[in-house]
Amino acid sequence: MYMQDSPARQLPDVASQDHALALGTLDWVGMDGMEMPVAFDAGDGDARTTSARVGAFVNLTRAEARGIHMSRLYLLVSEALSAGPVTLAGVRALLGQFLSSHEGLSDHARITIGFEHLVRRRALRSDNSGWRAYPITLDATLRSDGQFLLELTTNVVYSSTCPASAALSRQLIQDSFAKAFPTDHALDRETILAWLGTEQGIVATPHAQRSTATIRVRPAGEGAFDLIGMIDRVEAALGTPVQTAVKRADEQAFALANGGNLMFCEDAARRIQKTLDADAGIADFHVRVAHHESLHPHDAVAFSSKARR
Repeated sequence: MYMQDSPARQLPDVASQDHALALGTLDWVGMDGMEMPVAFDAGDGDARTTSARVGAFVNLTRAEARGIHMSRLYLLVSEALSAGPVTLAGVRALLGQFLSSHEGLSDHARITIGFEHLVRRRALRSDNSGWRAYPITLDATLRSDGQFLLELTTNVVYSSTCPASAALSRQLIQDSFAKAFPTDHALDRETILAWLGTEQGIVATPHAQRSTATIRVRPAGEGAFDLIGMIDRVEAALGTPVQTAVKRADEQAFALANGGNLMFCEDAARRIQKTLDADAGIADFHVRVAHHESLHPHDAVAFSSKARR
């Protein structure tokens, strides 16, 4: 004997029910770290697909409500990120769906999307190239009154050579030269050139370190934003972005670039500030520069933001 299928029943939804103990509004409720694919065009015309960690949130304005509809947020995010490349306008539309799906419960919505964007970079001298992965975080909020705020955060990694250490090293090289070639010593060009090519000729080198500029920008509009173009301009202003494929000619060129771009963290922060201030596509920005010192066990840091005129 076969049992007949029982009729479909209404499944209980405890979270949507008022609760005597649920007395209080909440700033944000939702899910964080959702694993999603994301396609993103960072401005180079190549919408790359990669894995992302996504956070989706709404506030809870009804004090007696037990909770929100988390599954609705998940499904909305999954559908939106599967539909095509992420755009600023698309993010705003998605947040609007967050709010419409929580009418009566929420009046603020937020999404965060974190991933890495690969960009191929050419070597400095040789005919080679390699990949750089730039971490990108998109953080956007929308209020029911239409106020929309979106920020993009990324890191630029570069080498920084200390100007003070360079000056101290030059002094030691001068002292070494004076000892090797006293005043009564006959000097000739070839002898000096040969001496400079020895370890005795360069007795000291300035300390340099890998450094990180964390850049958070608010685009001026909701159209396409050329993030890679911004990164290119920042790296050009610093002069010493880290390299990928490196042959000896490239390493020598990098050493030359470091020698021509001595900088304290204050110098780096000001170079970036000047570059971003000149970008009409950026409404606001905040920069944190950290030189991960090889001399000290701590970092040298500087902060800058958009000039207020």
